[in-house]
Amino acid sequence: MTTATLKLRGMSCASCANSVQSAIQRVPGVTTAQVNFAAEQAHVEYNHRATTLDVIQQAVADAGYEAIALGELSHAAEAQQQQRDQRSEQRSLLTKVRLSSAVGLLLVLGTLPMMLGTEIPGWPMFLHNPWLQLVLATPVLFWCGQSFYVGAWKALRHRTSTMNTLVALGTGAAYGYSVFVTLFPDILRSQGLTPDVYYEASVVIIALLLLGRYFEERAKGQTSDAIRKLMGLQANIARVVRGGQELDLPLEQVVVGDIVRVRPGEKVPVDGEIVEGSSTVEESMMTGEPVPVQKTVGDEVIGATINQTGSFTFRASRVGKDTMLAQIVKLVQDAQGSKAPIQKLADQVTSWFVPGVMAIALLTFLLWFTLTGNMTLALLTTVSVLIIACPCALGLATPTSIMVGTGKGAENGILIKGAESLEKAHNLQTIVVDKTGTLTQGKPTVTNYLSVAEGGSVSDVEAGRRLLAIAAAIERYSEHPLADAVVQYAEAQGINRHGLPAVEQFEAVTGCGVQGWVQEQRVQIGTDRWMRSQGIDTQGFQSHQQQWEAEAQTTAWIAIDGVPQGLLGIADALKTSSIEAVRSLQGMGLTVVMLTGDNRQTAEAIARAVGIERVLAEVRPEEKAAQVKRLQQQGQQVAMVGDGINDAPALAQADVGIAIGTGTDVAMAASDITLISGDLRGIVTAIQLSQATMANIRQNLFFAFIYNVVGIPIAAGILFPVFGWLLNPMIAGAAMAFSSVSVVSNALRLKKFRARGG
Repeated sequence: MTTATLKLRGMSCASCANSVQSAIQRVPGVTTAQVNFAAEQAHVEYNHRATTLDVIQQAVADAGYEAIALGELSHAAEAQQQQRDQRSEQRSLLTKVRLSSAVGLLLVLGTLPMMLGTEIPGWPMFLHNPWLQLVLATPVLFWCGQSFYVGAWKALRHRTSTMNTLVALGTGAAYGYSVFVTLFPDILRSQGLTPDVYYEASVVIIALLLLGRYFEERAKGQTSDAIRKLMGLQANIARVVRGGQELDLPLEQVVVGDIVRVRPGEKVPVDGEIVEGSSTVEESMMTGEPVPVQKTVGDEVIGATINQTGSFTFRASRVGKDTMLAQIVKLVQDAQGSKAPIQKLADQVTSWFVPGVMAIALLTFLLWFTLTGNMTLALLTTVSVLIIACPCALGLATPTSIMVGTGKGAENGILIKGAESLEKAHNLQTIVVDKTGTLTQGKPTVTNYLSVAEGGSVSDVEAGRRLLAIAAAIERYSEHPLADAVVQYAEAQGINRHGLPAVEQFEAVTGCGVQGWVQEQRVQIGTDRWMRSQGIDTQGFQSHQQQWEAEAQTTAWIAIDGVPQGLLGIADALKTSSIEAVRSLQGMGLTVVMLTGDNRQTAEAIARAVGIERVLAEVRPEEKAAQVKRLQQQGQQVAMVGDGINDAPALAQADVGIAIGTGTDVAMAASDITLISGDLRGIVTAIQLSQATMANIRQNLFFAFIYNVVGIPIAAGILFPVFGWLLNPMIAGAAMAFSSVSVVSNALRLKKFRARGG
């Protein structure tokens, strides 16, 4: 399957977005298509053997819109192009607003005596001349309002209807009626009707709709602020060392493997690993952590972070769209373009909304004309219904909140994969937390080591060093954090890793330990449970094991040819934020469960330290997903928090998978939410952000629905004795514009979101 993102042009309402989505979905070979009205983008997944991107773009064009493929440019170029497009659209709209408003003012002044039903001494009555009004109104309708009529025509050609249809019918009816009256006033007089014209209604409606769209565009532009801020973090130039010379190169020319020099105060241009020098680096713009991080040889640096005190050189490991910043931008863009399940309600409503409004408008006209015989009143009420019922507010209610919410998450170091994840997070009941690297720092160290001679007596120092060297030789082939702790401990004891004995037939036994052959001896290093399952007697060091595990140390046995020869005690310090995070989650009414492959005694010691009551210990990696599923079967909405490869199945199984950003790429890929900094307090922030976003969406949907539920009956004249003054189509146009602007403005309140303490 191939995925693509298309930039869409020509959409003016939620109905337009539905039309584009339907057109794409009808293309053979397209599996899924999601069109986001607020982001003006379509995310498409298709079989490249059955169709091509050109065919999909043509289907959009046939529906009356334009689709431009994104992804060929850099993220920076895409963001800059989007900003230029938005500014160009805003300038064009502002010009049309000014012209239509000026003409509308003149026409209202000319019509004011008719509205008031009295002559005004000294009033410029020439403005009331219908021929002058025709000349003034025509360019406004067919230039300023061109997009409405073109959109309506395109919709008609494809046997559908959109918000443009309503506007075109409403303003067109008022304008067409006025033209008829201008050309044939005697016909109306012969029918006993006053030959009044309503050019001002059409023009003022166009002006108000354009003004609403202008404010809407400005507000929608602010929803993309998060992307622009992220892109603004990126450096423009990299100082690359090539051929013994330092060259200042644009980022696009930096390749993997380049040696890059960074001086104090400069931004790190791309991702890489320090090869010389040391410094402190400000990473708060990426991780949300305010404290600068000490960096030295072998440490990773992230592009867009700021070097502070020292100077260093590093080898570029990820450039272009592979950098962490580029991946974050891509993730935020995808999330902002995705649809939350709650949006399906609005989509379903808008799919039948426009035809329903047209039917109501026709019924309104027939009813009023039949009851009163007053063509003017019937026309005004019909136009008011068509104008006030625009479904724009419904289409904007959800995506604008999603865009702001996911952008705010990125500012807080929380990457949300999609709108569905954001929606699910606010209903969570149980948080399952992995221990190593999640609650703990993930940097275990050997704190205790004992070895024995073959006869069972305590060995001498040299025998202990030989056994430790054999253990380190085996463990250096493993990627487990505990294995690295053993290798580092051996080095600290003066055992050079380059002088370790050779290992043959190495094997990592998932959830148990490692084994291999060293100097024709079978060496096994792992858990007490694994040793016993292999028939190895571990009674010799049981007292030491129990004591160390009570002190929250993980124990690992060393056995040679089936005989236990040593015991390692390994401790992994808690993260300073773990206790506060757990307390905050519990304060929110959530149940926190610790899930670990470690033995129960060690796990319970860690759990007591952080305040977790329920512990699932000695769980093999392949059993973690089953444990999450078991909680779900009990009716719980479950989040899984982890950082390792062995956590990926559980992250995928959970209702919401939360990966620690300091962990593996596999865990991040399987998750719904990623905490870049690794600080567990980000879980609290993510859930609170989800709750705030969903509350905002519900407010928007309420505003949009109640506006139409109340507005349409008023416009139709059902409440005529009470709200008769609202029958004027200009009032309807102003109300419609206000509804869209109010929804977007409400969504922008999320930019003020701040996480609450637990």
